[in-house]
This record gives sequence, C-alpha cells and structure tokens, in this order.
Amino acid sequence: MSDRSIKIVDLIAGARPNFMKIAPIIDAMRVRIQDGSPLRYRFVHTGQHYDTNMSQAFLEELSLPKPDHYLNVGSGTQAYQTARIMERYEDVLMSEPCDLCVVVGDVNSTMACAITAKKLHIPVAHVEGGLRSRNMRMPEEINRMVTDAISDLFYTTTPEAGAILRSEGHSPEKIIFVGNTMIDSLLKYLPKARKPRVWEEQSLHEKEYFVLTMHRPANVDALRRFEQLIHVIDAAAEGTPVIFPVHPRTAKIMERLPQKQWQSIRCTSPLPYLEFLYLLQHAKGIITDSGGITEEATVLGIPCITLRETTERPETVTIGTNELAGSDTQKIHYFIQKIIRGEWKKGSIPERWDGRAGERIVQHLEQWLFDF
Repeated sequence: MSDRSIKIVDLIAGARPNFMKIAPIIDAMRVRIQDGSPLRYRFVHTGQHYDTNMSQAFLEELSLPKPDHYLNVGSGTQAYQTARIMERYEDVLMSEPCDLCVVVGDVNSTMACAITAKKLHIPVAHVEGGLRSRNMRMPEEINRMVTDAISDLFYTTTPEAGAILRSEGHSPEKIIFVGNTMIDSLLKYLPKARKPRVWEEQSLHEKEYFVLTMHRPANVDALRRFEQLIHVIDAAAEGTPVIFPVHPRTAKIMERLPQKQWQSIRCTSPLPYLEFLYLLQHAKGIITDSGGITEEATVLGIPCITLRETTERPETVTIGTNELAGSDTQKIHYFIQKIIRGEWKKGSIPERWDGRAGERIVQHLEQWLFDF
C-alpha cells in the first residue's frame, strides 16, 4: 500500500538564478497540493544574494512565497559563506527535519545545503545535475561535482548531462531527464517583461544594442584582464550601445579602473528579472560569462558570446546561438563584428526546453516519495 502521509520537501535557493529555477517547481507543487497531494514544501532562502534587485525583487516578480526559513548568511569568502549556510541550515533540520532536500544549480548554497542534509541522513535531489565545465578553477564546478557525488536523485536538463552522471557511476534509475526549469520561468514571464528605465535614458531601439554581463572571478578579479575585456568590447561595438547591468561584486572592481568613460558601454545597476528579460528579448546580441543567460539567449534566438574557455552547457553552442570566446580579444572583436554584420548562426531549442520541467520534477517526486 502506498504511504500517503505528508512528506515535506525543502527547496533551497539563495542566489539570483536559483529563484528562476525553483519558481516552476513551487508552481507545480501548488497545483498538486490543490489537487489533494500530500506533498508539501518549505522554501529555504539562504540569503547568499541579499541585494534588493538581486533577491527581494526576484521573489516578488516570480510570485514566490515568503521564505519559510531565511538564513541571512550575507557575503564573505567561499569558505566563510559555505560554513555559515551549513551551520544555519543544520539548525533548521535539527529542529524541523524534512523528507527530501532539493537543491538547484551550482552556487555555494547548493553544495552547503546538500552536504548538511546528507550528513543528517536526509536524501538530496539535484536539479541541473550532471553539468560539467571541466574547469576546476571555477568555484561552481567544485560545487557541482561535490553535490552530484552525494545526491540521491538527479533532474537533468539534457540527455548529455545524464550520460556524464552514468559515466561517473550513478545508477540510471536515479537520473531523470526533465528539461530546464530556468526556461520554464523564461517562457512564463516573457509576455510580462517590462521596459526598463535605461531604455528611455539611453534612447535604445530594438535590435540596436548589446547586453553585457560579467561577474566571474576569472574575468573581473584580475584588474588587467577586466580592463582588456572592457576595452575590446567597447571598441568592437563601434558606438552601438552595450548595456551593462553591473553585479555588486563587479561594481567594486570597476571603481579601480583608470578609465570609466567609454564609447559604447553604458553601465546601470542590476535590473529586476522582468526588466532584464525585456533587454535580452530585444537585444542585437548578448556578451556574458553566465551559463544561465546563454540558455536564455538560445531559447530567444539571440546571438550570444560567452567570455569563458569552457561551458557546462555545451548544447548552447552545438544546438543554440552561443559561441565561446574566452578572453581572446581578437576572437571577441571578431564575434561582435560578426553580430553587427548580421552573419551569426541560426540556433534551435534543445529537447524538453518547453516550459514543463517543473511539472515533470514534481510528478517524479510524488512517485518517488509516495511510491505511486
């Protein structure tokens, strides 16, 4: 007989991309709860991102509930932040255990909560399991590998991610190909995207500007490299506006640049999700070091240049609209010019990036937790 008693699932988020990834899971759970499912969830916000535009605004726009637990860890070094998350999430689980811990993505919150739950003998499910950049200098790659090493379930975005997990010794029955929850959010909220104030301030026009995002330590922490990247992007755009919503961490480093006036680059503060979506949707091209944005660019059909040597999302290159440029200034210049000339490749959308990944995850969770 199936166990129909209440089962509690913790959904962990803490950084900006996490909110887009868990929102479709919460939406699907709400529907099932209304239909009488004994599945329940707790929303655990670690506070890894605490800036209003990077956290609170996202919660409101994505109609996420008030967190059941807010760990309020704030900023700090990798070790300091990870340790605080583990300490505070352990306190939660010691007083209020859950039946399953669901982590998403690859940030410090992902790894820290996975380790904490597993050491308390609580099973862990990893949404976006199996992604690999093969670059161990990326903190995210370490987070991904540690999380996958101890997880009990893997919800993958592509068949290739599942193949990686199987090659690492994980049982096929633990790997469920569901699609991409970040794309669920993109497709749901794209019709609600709203024009940001920077549109009027910079007199922007559709398909006549670039969007730039940069935040990875490899690109922004070494001042000389950061300066070179900014210079080549500014020069290659040849006056075409490059809108740069500056991550708070990047903003501190930008203050040290000797030159702060550019021909093409226009800096702005971080944007709420719906405003950023509007910018992406209407851009001529995107220049980024964010994996998630390359996925969004692929679905939107927008040319995308990635300022990294490797990617854990190869489908955005092989199937989508993305190309890897790394820090090669000649390649960056060439790619930007290629977009300006309208010579970019045409991409397509990967399998199951259809807006239903959240539903598939919740359907499997019910089967796994209640054996029906």
